Amino acid sequence: MDHQRISYYPLSQMDDAMLVEMQRCAREGTPRPESSAVRAHSRAAFWAFANSWAGLFRGGVVEHSLKELCRVYVSRSVKCEYCGNQRSVAAQGAGLGEGAMDELLNFESASIYDERQKAALAYAEAITWRLNPDDAFWNRLHANFTEEELVELACFISLTMGQQSWIRLLNIDHFQVLADGAASMAPGLESADDVAALRADENYWAKRS
Repeated sequence: MDHQRISYYPLSQMDDAMLVEMQRCAREGTPRPESSAVRAHSRAAFWAFANSWAGLFRGGVVEHSLKELCRVYVSRSVKCEYCGNQRSVAAQGAGLGEGAMDELLNFESASIYDERQKAALAYAEAITWRLNPDDAFWNRLHANFTEEELVELACFISLTMGQQSWIRLLNIDHFQVLADGAASMAPGLESADDVAALRADENYWAKRS
């Protein structure tokens, strides 16, 4: 990784409430502590993101595993390696396997996704790539989601796209803040050495066009 662009705010200077959230990041991940430690330079940004993420990603009416698919789709699209090498523990517990991540950028032709998942990914695609979809696109979304779900899903996709588009510029990496745990790392990425080995692999997802 290149030189880090914004430092990690020191844990020693965080208040008790921020430290509780940092420990949650270390214990549960998604996000992991490093990105939160960068946001901690601005207390307003730290809590705006933490609260929005809790409400839109971990809470809400749309199934968590579907939002996790959209989150990783955004990672693959904007090539945020820090975010793309994380996985939601809750989504994995709900049965979302690693195989579902392999075809994200070819989701329309992939047999692994059902129609609701494909519709959500089409929504993520349209938002991420600033497409101008037609009436058939909207008919598809309305056939698979309520308007409450469409609003929640769009706000979540927009939140993660904005954050990931920024985070990819920072050159931050895993195992640098509260580094003892590997919570929410993708399978096989249990240490900094594992991450380095993955990046050296010619089949690494971020090297694909």
